[in-house]
Amino acid sequence: MDNVTKIIIFFASAFACSFILAVCILLIAISATYPVVKRSRKEKLFLDPNTGQFHKFPSIEDPHSIDLSVIVPAYNEQDRLPPMLDECTKFLEERSSHSKFLYEIIVVSDGSTDKTVDVAHKYSKKFGSDKVRVLELETNRGKGGAVRLGISSARGALILFADADGATKFSDLAKVEEAMTSILGCDYQKDASAAASKVGISIGSRAHLEEEAVANRSPFRDFLMHGFHFLVWLLAVRGVKDTQCGFKLFTRTAARQCFDSLHVERWAFDVELLYIAQCLKIPIAEVAVNWTEIDGSKIVPVWSWLQMGMDLGLIWLRYTIGAWKIKAQLPKEK
Repeated sequence: MDNVTKIIIFFASAFACSFILAVCILLIAISATYPVVKRSRKEKLFLDPNTGQFHKFPSIEDPHSIDLSVIVPAYNEQDRLPPMLDECTKFLEERSSHSKFLYEIIVVSDGSTDKTVDVAHKYSKKFGSDKVRVLELETNRGKGGAVRLGISSARGALILFADADGATKFSDLAKVEEAMTSILGCDYQKDASAAASKVGISIGSRAHLEEEAVANRSPFRDFLMHGFHFLVWLLAVRGVKDTQCGFKLFTRTAARQCFDSLHVERWAFDVELLYIAQCLKIPIAEVAVNWTEIDGSKIVPVWSWLQMGMDLGLIWLRYTIGAWKIKAQLPKEK
């Protein structure tokens, strides 16, 4: 190797190291260590359509007062929301009719411009605002932002977030609950207080359907999907085959600890959520669920995956350099 080549390699390496260092310093300088969540006065209230009165949402910091909260993030879902809510309310009403089981559904309209809010209010009027509430966000925050605000308003000992498209069969909640019971060592329907105070996450998974999905995808889309899964494994979450299924159940304590530190509000929020959970050593169970692809998905196959890939890299880098930190890891004040 001649001297000129050595000089080129030296300066190239020095430039690369300087560039990486500059990026890290910039990220530390511009990143909020913990998420700053702003919520307007309107977003703190829900309407009781039967009385026309507005009431204040409770807080995740309050003790639980019901058994289960179901959070449904919805952006322009006027068409897909009714079948999902029909299935959801049928399942939960049947359960509550045979026991003292108490539930609520919080539909979070993520800045919808169609009739999503009107559709949700019809269910609130039918079942009562104690069972169905609508959180109307004034601007679109992204699915992660919508789920976070829904969970921060929940009353349940356990909290589920479920996609508005109804792609996951809602009765599979029983399987997800069974896995949660195994984690906690108690059944929340029998001892809600004990379950709420413990930490655990039970998530639906479509990994068992992957072989069939590959057969229906183009080679390019299959390459992008496998690339995304590899990045998830490499940079963030290991031991979870499907991080993106929109059917995740949390204990109240686990939800508070994880969402307190969630920064990402777009599609990759699930990955950051599970990354935080694993950093906190919260047990995670993955359960195979019935899943059907529903027309009308908001994900743009190539662009959304590229966005998620970029978010994954930034999640790893920001936590690695300390630009982002996890609140629940802070030492407790004596």
